[in-house]
Amino acid sequence: MSERVVLAYSGGLDTSVAIPFLAEQTGGEIIAVAVDVGQDGEDLDTIRKRALACGATESVVVDAKEEFAADFCVPALRANALYMDRYPLLSSLSRPLIVKHLVAAAREFGGTAVSHGCTGKGNDQVRFEAGLSALNPDLKVIAPARDYAWTRDKAIAFAEDKGLPIDVSAKSPYSIDQNLWGRAVETGFLEDIWNGPIEDVYSYTSDPAEPREADEVVITFASGVPVALDGRPLTPYQVIAELNRRAGAQGVGRIDMVEDRLVGIKSREVYEAPAAIALIAAHMELENVTVERDLARFKRSVDQRWGELVYDGLWFSPLKDALDAFIDDAQRQVSGDVRMTLHGGRAVVTGRRSDASLYSYDLATYDTGDAFDQSLAKGFVELWSLPSKIAAKRDRDLGA
Repeated sequence: MSERVVLAYSGGLDTSVAIPFLAEQTGGEIIAVAVDVGQDGEDLDTIRKRALACGATESVVVDAKEEFAADFCVPALRANALYMDRYPLLSSLSRPLIVKHLVAAAREFGGTAVSHGCTGKGNDQVRFEAGLSALNPDLKVIAPARDYAWTRDKAIAFAEDKGLPIDVSAKSPYSIDQNLWGRAVETGFLEDIWNGPIEDVYSYTSDPAEPREADEVVITFASGVPVALDGRPLTPYQVIAELNRRAGAQGVGRIDMVEDRLVGIKSREVYEAPAAIALIAAHMELENVTVERDLARFKRSVDQRWGELVYDGLWFSPLKDALDAFIDDAQRQVSGDVRMTLHGGRAVVTGRRSDASLYSYDLATYDTGDAFDQSLAKGFVELWSLPSKIAAKRDRDLGA
């Protein structure tokens, strides 16, 4: 049987050229798989037809926006996932979903290999291939950009030689990856880390310095899942899409950072994640209201490790599965409303309420009606300080 290669297909120059190139290299048939994770751009039918016109034997297109929101963005939100405390994992989240559909296509069409367009310098090669190893270790992997030193100028020449039905002239100065959870921009003049981003870098967000009226929004959560905006029941996808528009219009979610890549180098990245940043800020505040102190403290370490695992391509790993179970239990009482003001590039919490709140006005108030028994505090402080007091006395007596 001839090779059947399942290609992660975007519809752009590089992956369109990969169809006839892979067919020549392997002598096999190419199954192109395009997955819509909210990246906008061309419609799926146009992408499907282009893949077939470029020589694909089969072309599969998947509208996975709702799946991406519910099964990938929401778990990241419940984990308050911010790699290096800043990056909300937008590219990292889409790769395991794409891998899932590549494996499904390989199963359906008898695929023997999977191909992706990643280079040997980035994180995505690891995310694709670690995911493939977990879901179907028998599939071979072909990465033209890495394995055949495939460059853009070679791709353009190949496309012109083959007369492929794609635009080979337009070239953005940036490398861009985007989806429902956000947008990543790198390369070009941004590779000089002293250069500041200019406005044409951004697409999801407006200039936060421009004067405009503030936008107030109430986000409702049920067990850590966003289920409504301003009292209107919505799916997670609808919540994220609307907040991308509203928070983006206020310039919320711009991030400019030097990031530690998995492959060992540092990379300058510019991100836009208006909905992600607003939702994580709201979710963290609701956890402050509803999650007991020791559980909250431990969850912060779990959240950090969860984000590192996903960034490092280990979505399908035993440790992440175990952390998912912990987070799911920790989110049981994270329900309620958070009010936010979106303005000037910031998403600021101004109110919170929950039937599961651990906040007690009677205990917190300093006014008449205070139910906190302050007479208990003296003995508590003495006992709490006792180990340190004993150790200090020992050190003094020993002249330490």
